[in-house]
Amino acid sequence: MAAASTASKPSKTTLRRRTKPSREDLPKDVNLCEHCTAKCCRYFALPLETPSSREEFESLRWFLLHEQATAFTEEGEWYVCIHTVCKHLQPDNRCGIYETRPPICREYTTDNCEYEDDWVYDQYFETAEQVVEYMEAVLGPGGEEIGDGRKKKNRRRSIRSPKPPLLPLLAG
Repeated sequence: MAAASTASKPSKTTLRRRTKPSREDLPKDVNLCEHCTAKCCRYFALPLETPSSREEFESLRWFLLHEQATAFTEEGEWYVCIHTVCKHLQPDNRCGIYETRPPICREYTTDNCEYEDDWVYDQYFETAEQVVEYMEAVLGPGGEEIGDGRKKKNRRRSIRSPKPPLLPLLAG
């Protein structure tokens, strides 16, 4: 009679998701792309002029009416982002046309890439409705240009609510 298998199923703690090593933990001569999910090949972002009128915000809204499009600001610059995978990205996250890839890909380096997953945007718009809400906040009611819709005396004031007073500490 065959002996019963003593192998057991892995515990939940051993089934943790594999994490990639941090940039600092890798030797300097290692290519970060060997450990990455090819984020740079899964979208492209194009710079925009900073919207300052209702017409310009409506153009931005138009972008977000399309699937896979978002907009963001980073260090005061505006971008439209198209979330689409390069048709030459291989299942192993490598470039299928590496030797003949376009100059923009050749010039891109891992020096400042998004390898770490800890990047955030100053502002991020996923829907056209978010753009409309932001537009109304910065243009003011009925405004066509920034500041038009706000009363003259309030044009330099923040669109945010005033900071509430601090709560008093309870005596113990």
